[in-house]
Amino acid sequence: MTRPDLTFKQRLSEDRVVLAPGVYDAFTASLAAAAGFEALYLSGAAIAYTRLGRPDIGLVSVSEVADTIALVRDRVPTPLVVDADTGYGNALNVQRTVRMFERAGASALQLEDQSFPKRCGHLTDKAVIPAGEMAGKIKAAVDARTSEGTLIIARTDAVAVEGVPAALDRARLYVEAGADVLFVEAPKSREQLSAIATDLGGIRPLLANMVEGGQTPISSAADLGELGYRLVIFPGGIVRALARQAQDYYGSLARHGTTQPFRDRMFDFNALNDLIGTPEMLALGETYKDFTSAKREDAA
Repeated sequence: MTRPDLTFKQRLSEDRVVLAPGVYDAFTASLAAAAGFEALYLSGAAIAYTRLGRPDIGLVSVSEVADTIALVRDRVPTPLVVDADTGYGNALNVQRTVRMFERAGASALQLEDQSFPKRCGHLTDKAVIPAGEMAGKIKAAVDARTSEGTLIIARTDAVAVEGVPAALDRARLYVEAGADVLFVEAPKSREQLSAIATDLGGIRPLLANMVEGGQTPISSAADLGELGYRLVIFPGGIVRALARQAQDYYGSLARHGTTQPFRDRMFDFNALNDLIGTPEMLALGETYKDFTSAKREDAA
């Protein structure tokens, strides 16, 4: 667990890995926080899947993500890493994005060097902008943040486009522009994961992205920590898990005309209310029910 006196930036400087599960709304964030994770990852892909019912191809808007950050932050205090895609435009758009997301409650913003419209990092046929242009966007992000505790994560998708050496060169340039954390997306083997960590691990904390069925072989957070990674995300796993469960649920309801055959795989009404804290919120509301009467009783 993160000590309360440690900032997220300080935590990433420690010689142990942080595992951040993907979330897409306040509900999933509350469940992940209750499970004890030290940080959460607000996935742009997961927002596209759940809010739009669409693929991760640049359809989610900056305001939709900002709204989601605010709702998550209202529910949990856990450090929140936010997928900011390409920053939604040029360097000036990046600055507006940083200001919006930081105000809404982001602890770290991840910016990538894909051209717009971007696509999921594990889809094919990606394109990247010139390295110098991306470095300018990173510098703009650093200049726009109001707190040095708000981390700027520089992601490069160049492995799939230009190869690993070019991706490493880009990452080093992004460090010069002020990036706090480096994220080389979609290495295709453990050997590439290891080479990236060996080359960049002493420069900045490294992020590894685990996508079930994606380009990168799935490894555990502990294993990746041994390689030298300090932040490991499983961004879309929750949506893949819930999609499978929801498909089974709707199929069962359509076949049987009742939820009864599915009951052992569901929370009932009271259990779900307990999970989301309904009794506690109702009790809290009672304490504010009649402030005037309470004050008179105290005075008496």
